[in-house]
Amino acid sequence: MSDPLSDVVALLQPNATFSKMVSASGPWRVRREESGQPFYCLVLAGSCLLQVDGHAPVTLQADDFVLIPAAHGFSNGSVEPLPTDAPATVPIATGDGKFRIGPETDQPDAVMLIGHCQLGSPDAALLVSLLPQLIHVRAEKRLATLVQLVGEESRQDRAAREVILARLLEVLFIEALRATPTAMQPGLVSGLADARLGAALRAMHQHPAQAWTVAQLAKVAALSRSTFFERFSRAVGVAPMEYLLSWRMALAKDLLRKHTLAIAEVAERVGYSSASTFSVAFARHVGLPPMRFARGQPARGTPADVAEWDATLPLTTH
Repeated sequence: MSDPLSDVVALLQPNATFSKMVSASGPWRVRREESGQPFYCLVLAGSCLLQVDGHAPVTLQADDFVLIPAAHGFSNGSVEPLPTDAPATVPIATGDGKFRIGPETDQPDAVMLIGHCQLGSPDAALLVSLLPQLIHVRAEKRLATLVQLVGEESRQDRAAREVILARLLEVLFIEALRATPTAMQPGLVSGLADARLGAALRAMHQHPAQAWTVAQLAKVAALSRSTFFERFSRAVGVAPMEYLLSWRMALAKDLLRKHTLAIAEVAERVGYSSASTFSVAFARHVGLPPMRFARGQPARGTPADVAEWDATLPLTTH
C-alpha cells in the first residue's frame, strides 16, 4: 500500500540551507521572522522557551525536538524571559557552525542544534497545509540522531552531500510526523491516526487514477457515506474530493516537471479520461494550462529558482 506521509514529504523536496549549534546563558531572546520555510530545533542540554505566533509558549527540555514546517514569526529564549520591551539578543559566531549567547566563560543554560530548510516543491504551501503547524516531540532518540547527522553533513564538503542531506531531511520529517501525538490540528497526520480514514487515504494515494467517489471511499473506510464525509472533513481539514483533487494536481505538477510524459499520459496517470478534460481542471486549479506550466519548469535535477517560479502561480484548492 502507498504511504501518504512518505508521498507528501518526498514531494516537498526538503533541502538543508543552514545548521548551527547554539549555546546560551543568562536572560536572552532571539526573535525570527521567517518566510514560511521549515525550522527545527533539538535541545541537547538545559532548557529554553519557544514562543510561536498563534501558539501557547512551550518549554523545551533536553532531548526535546521541535519542527515548524512553515515558520513565520517565533522567538526562542531563556526560561525566565527578557522583559517584553528589551531588545532581541544577537548570537555571536564562534566558528565551525557554532554560536554563543552570553559570556563564553559562563556555564550554558541551554545547548541547541538549530536548522533551517528550503522546500523545492512548487506545491509546498498546499502540502505543508496538510501537516501540523507545530510538531513537538519529547525525548525521541532517533530524531536526535537524525538531527545530528544533518548538522554534521551540512558542514562537510563531501561527495553527494546534497543527495544525502535531502534523504536525511525526508527521514527526519517522516520520523517527526510519526512521533507526533494524535491530539493535533486537522491535517494528513490526524487523518492517518484514524485507522478507517487512513485506509481511504492510502487507497487514494495508491490508486490516484481510479474514478473515486465519496461512496467508494466510504466503503474502503467501512463507514457510511455521511459519517465518512463528516469524519474525513473534520480530521483532514478538507472534504474527501477536495483532498483527492489537490493530491492529483500535486502529482501532475511533479510529472510535468520531469518532462518525460505527454500531457495525455499525465492526464491518465492522475485520473482524467482525456487530455482536454485534464487541461481544463489543471488550468482552473493552478492558473496555467499544463503545457505552459511544463515549459516553464526545467527538468528535475537542473538548476532552477523554484521559489521564484512558485510565486507566479496562484495556488488554490478548488
